[in-house]
Amino acid sequence: MIEDVFDRLFQPFEPQEVHWKVGAFDAARGLGLAFAYVDARDVMDRLDVVVGPQGWQCRYSHADEKTVCELGLRVAGEWLWKADGAGDTELEAEKGALSDAFKRAAVRWGIGRYLYGVGPVWVALEPADDGGSPPAIAPREFARLRRVLGAATGMPRKSSAQAKRDGDFEYWSARLEAEDSLEGLGGVGRDLKRALPNLPHAFHEPLENAYLLARERILGAEWANHAAA
Repeated sequence: MIEDVFDRLFQPFEPQEVHWKVGAFDAARGLGLAFAYVDARDVMDRLDVVVGPQGWQCRYSHADEKTVCELGLRVAGEWLWKADGAGDTELEAEKGALSDAFKRAAVRWGIGRYLYGVGPVWVALEPADDGGSPPAIAPREFARLRRVLGAATGMPRKSSAQAKRDGDFEYWSARLEAEDSLEGLGGVGRDLKRALPNLPHAFHEPLENAYLLARERILGAEWANHAAA
């Protein structure tokens, strides 16, 4: 149970949930360093999905001119806490510090930790229209950044055509259908969770439904056997 919670917290985010921001840049050369990050709302969604809205909480304090976030998760009936802090950001200082401290505390739990191994990545930039904002990443660079992200997770997502050629849906459906015990189904379910980030989005809901149907089938059979005894 505990291992399953941590496995789910550590899972990479969907590629569209990962954003990129420019850090240091050389305006004369039109180049900058891009850093990958996730939005605090996506981190909250991950916590809601894994431990439930009632299964996590956070509190804030200040130390050494930093905002500290303590992030608590209820795991196996007990509250566990991890903390980290951040200084003020240039934009909306107080709000930025709260958000950054929250995300840093989430990294302590493994959420988005893999992103620290992604960058920074040198990218071509486009100057900002108003001249006062930092330059933006050139649109042509995002395809390359997605490849960099896929290489960092070690799980580049297959295209639907490739997954169909490989028979991935049939393979997982057959494994789920073959199980006749909750213990065996749990093992297949854990394997499936690790494989889903590599499968097309169109496969996710049908396979998750197939898992639930297999669980209902096994529970029904166990109830029938108990009743017969």
